[in-house]
Amino acid sequence: MLLSRLLKRIVRVGTLEVIDAGGKRHVFSGRPGPEATVRLHDRALHLKLLVNPYLYLGEAYMDGTLTIEKGTLPDFLEIATANMEFGQSLPLFSVFERLGWLRRRIQQYNPVGRSRTNVAHHYDLPDRLYELFLDHERQYSCAYFRTPDDALETAQFNKQRHLAAKLLLEPGQKILDIGSGWGGLAQFLARAGGGQVTGLTLSQEQLKTANRRAAEAGLAGKVDFRLRDYREETGTYDRIVSVGMFEHVGVNHYPAFFAKVKDLLSDDGVCVIHSIGRMAGPSTTSSWIRKYIFPGGYSPALSEVMTAVERSGLWATDIEILRVHYADTLRAWRRRFQANRSRVADLLDERFCRMWEFYLAASEAVFRHGDHFVFQIQLAKRRDAVPLTRDYITDWESAGTVQAIPFIPSRAA
Repeated sequence: MLLSRLLKRIVRVGTLEVIDAGGKRHVFSGRPGPEATVRLHDRALHLKLLVNPYLYLGEAYMDGTLTIEKGTLPDFLEIATANMEFGQSLPLFSVFERLGWLRRRIQQYNPVGRSRTNVAHHYDLPDRLYELFLDHERQYSCAYFRTPDDALETAQFNKQRHLAAKLLLEPGQKILDIGSGWGGLAQFLARAGGGQVTGLTLSQEQLKTANRRAAEAGLAGKVDFRLRDYREETGTYDRIVSVGMFEHVGVNHYPAFFAKVKDLLSDDGVCVIHSIGRMAGPSTTSSWIRKYIFPGGYSPALSEVMTAVERSGLWATDIEILRVHYADTLRAWRRRFQANRSRVADLLDERFCRMWEFYLAASEAVFRHGDHFVFQIQLAKRRDAVPLTRDYITDWESAGTVQAIPFIPSRAA
């Protein structure tokens, strides 16, 4: 089998045993690492996994034509991720990468209408789904683990506080949250700064939940959520924040994004962008992730982002790289998802459960063993818009002016 020959050249970390569709066992082993055994139930997979593993591996797991016989899905995906660099050096994968590169600007072409459709694909799923694996404030982005023992709720509160510190919040400010999700960060900023917060989302479901939660928290007069694309927003804001949204902008639109931020930001304003990035340079989105999870999405290299920032005329006043924080966040999500798997299956179906199992486990593997990380870029129009040392961030966090919203476990927790 050609796939067997390829795997012999690729697997240099861990031990992978593959039982092909004919029942024959193939063992591939490198230096000590995770161990897993998978079974292929369809002969067509022998060629599919050779031609496009980035798409067909996830599809096979979703459809049940690839099953885990020994070890766990995370074990298997750790082997795949740990050995990815060896596979990428082979001629076949180089050709595949070049073809993907030629199509990537088309894949990331996200005008307003298409952006709405892409957002609905992922975020307008049944509202109950996100309650079953996120923290109680529904922060669907990388948390900030100050210690390895931090619970997910604590780490997400840490992230909100860290962002607020970088924004240098003061009473009476106008704040814009681009990609406000279910409204948790907007509520935090309203409580922390005492200003007026406007949140933008393209998801109908998120908008309904954000408005309901703001009313329940008594913040309806301090936060205003709108179903609006960032390109449609007008006015001037003292502070702008965007968390987990920049991945949906698309490389074609980076100049327009930062031009819009500059247009919306006051002369002495501050903006913080929190986004997934990649260490190994510009690339493309996995075809499986693009098809099933985040159509139009892309995790950029910092070099791509900074090129657009430089051309915008904005000052990059601070850049921080969060390396393993998202891997730990995804692990917490994956464990909560598994604990509530039967509820998810009742809500949607078994194939959806396998799809999201693969999504969460594969994402964790890429952040723990691959080239992905999270960056936070602080931007301003003036070089002196923020203090010249970073002490103010620690000082703001240490002051503890905002307390976490108490966590009351629900039946889904």
